[in-house]
Amino acid sequence: MVRVLDFQATQPLNSFNPAKGFIIPQAPQSVPLATIRINIPSIATRNNHVELIATVGVEGITGIAQILFRIFRDGEEIFNTQTGIESAGSEQNYAITFQAIDTNLRAGSHVYEVTAENITGNTTANVVGPISFSGLAVKR
Repeated sequence: MVRVLDFQATQPLNSFNPAKGFIIPQAPQSVPLATIRINIPSIATRNNHVELIATVGVEGITGIAQILFRIFRDGEEIFNTQTGIESAGSEQNYAITFQAIDTNLRAGSHVYEVTAENITGNTTANVVGPISFSGLAVKR
């Protein structure tokens, strides 16, 4: 039987809005998008899963940007994914959703952060919303 240990969610931007958009910096710079804290009780040490789900709205401005999204736990990268974002004259607006599973965490409080960076030179892409990030911790 699975037991819910913790659930946390944040939604820094709740809608698509280019007027509130901000640039995704060129690597190695990145921009933090959302942070949550998940608590694992001692009864579930090393016998747990944390399901993380993020959605980020992105707009292509120039060129075809490759955006690298990363998830960190307590400052250490545990997941990454990459997607291409086209610009003017093609698809421009995207809602990217991705999921990561973190397993067998020690007891205590863990901070998860999702970030974005543009890894293609001479291209521009903006975060335009929405942004959401959630984590569900369960005991197996």
